[in-house]
Formats: sequence, C-alpha cells, structure tokens
Amino acid sequence: MKTLREVPIGGTAKVVKLHGTGAVKRRIMDMGITKNVEIYVRKVAPLGDPLELTVRGYELSLRKEDAEMIEVQ
Repeated sequence: MKTLREVPIGGTAKVVKLHGTGAVKRRIMDMGITKNVEIYVRKVAPLGDPLELTVRGYELSLRKEDAEMIEVQ
C-alpha cells in the first residue's frame, strides 16, 4: 500500500482509498480528496510538514499524518 506521503515532489498520484474514520475522513473528503482524484505534490515544507498539493485545480496544504490516511497508486 502506497500513501500520499510517499509520493515525491513533482509526482502525481491517483487516490485509491481513504483510510481513517469520522471527522478526519470527512474533512479530507470536504477538501476535495475523494476516490479517483489526481493529486499533484507541488512542494514539501523545509521540515517535511505540511505537503503542498494541487487538487481539482486549487492548492491545498495537508499535514503528513493526514497524507498517510490517503492510499494512492
């Protein structure tokens, strides 16, 4: 299983499944990260957290712990 956190800078990944439960999963889905969505990893902060992503044409910052809940291919 590969997670969004493992995608290199400049890489693109397709969401396979969202792990996690309740409010956290709902918040990730509300940000537009749903099954079959393409995510482009733009950059990573100097200390590695957060990740800066492009999802559905907009920019989004996501913590590493949340990125680990997103299974990609």
